[in-house]
Amino acid sequence: MSGLGAYLGLFASAFLAATLLPAQSELVLATLLAAESRSATLLIAVASLGNVLGACLNYGLGRGALALQGKRWFPVGPAALARAQSWYQRYGRWSLLLSWMPVVGDPLTLAAGVLRENLWIFLALVTLAKTGRYLVVAALVWGWL
Repeated sequence: MSGLGAYLGLFASAFLAATLLPAQSELVLATLLAAESRSATLLIAVASLGNVLGACLNYGLGRGALALQGKRWFPVGPAALARAQSWYQRYGRWSLLLSWMPVVGDPLTLAAGVLRENLWIFLALVTLAKTGRYLVVAALVWGWL
């Protein structure tokens, strides 16, 4: 895979992994890091950017979710949205530090949009969480953990 293609593929996998679609970006990042043919810093930055932008898509969907909730094509059922809202209301904005987690992280970012979390606070907490996850992946690949 060409240099640019590797970065674009990583970005796309990280973006999709942050949306409500099932995807994994950690394996893509780990593979590219293990190959040691590209800048680790740039790989982590690209993965983080893609993942945060995917979370922003969820946030944006959340902002309009209540108007779209009854549509058949809407990707989140009422029960899942209610669970995410309940979790978010119980633990507040700090729950966004769990946005890196599989299964619960993506609905949390959607709930943040539904509940109109401040965008700058959302970006700060989600960026911290998602970049932290990729740093842990890098540490695992390099045998630091």
